[in-house]
Amino acid sequence: MVGRHPAHWSLVTGHWYLPRMKRPALVVLALGMLGQPASPAQELSGPALAGLWQLEKGKVKADGPKSVMIRTDSSASWGKETVRWRLHPDRGEIMIALGGEWETYSIKLRGQRLELSGGDLTDKITLKKVGPATPRPANVPVPPDPDTIPDR
Repeated sequence: MVGRHPAHWSLVTGHWYLPRMKRPALVVLALGMLGQPASPAQELSGPALAGLWQLEKGKVKADGPKSVMIRTDSSASWGKETVRWRLHPDRGEIMIALGGEWETYSIKLRGQRLELSGGDLTDKITLKKVGPATPRPANVPVPPDPDTIPDR
C-alpha cells in the first residue's frame, strides 16, 4: 500500500500510530494477544519503561528518589531533577547521566515491576508502575549526552 505506514510508536506524539484496519481484524488481533502467556521478564524498550514508578522494595540514599517519571524522549525526572537515560536491552542495562557522567544499572522488567541494581545502589531495588508517563515541560531540557560533551 502506497502512503500507508505500519503500526509504530511515535516519539513526537508519544502514542501508537495504527494504520486503518477493519474492526474485526483489530478485535482478532487483540484477542490473539490476550491468549499469549506472559513471560517472566519483558522485553526492555522505551515505551515499556515509560510511566510513573514508585519505590516498592529496597533502600535508596536519604536524598534518593522514591518516585521517578520515565519518558520515551530519553528523559526521567524525580523531584526537581531531570536526567537523560540510555537503554542497552541486549545487556540488561540502563545508563543514567548524572552530573555529566553515565551511571550504569542492571535492569529487569517484570510486568508492572522494575528491578534495578548496581551503579550507586548498595542493594537491589524494586519500583512499581503506578501511572502513565506525562510530557516533559517544554521549559525543562533533556540534559546533554555525556558522550557528546567535549572534554574541558
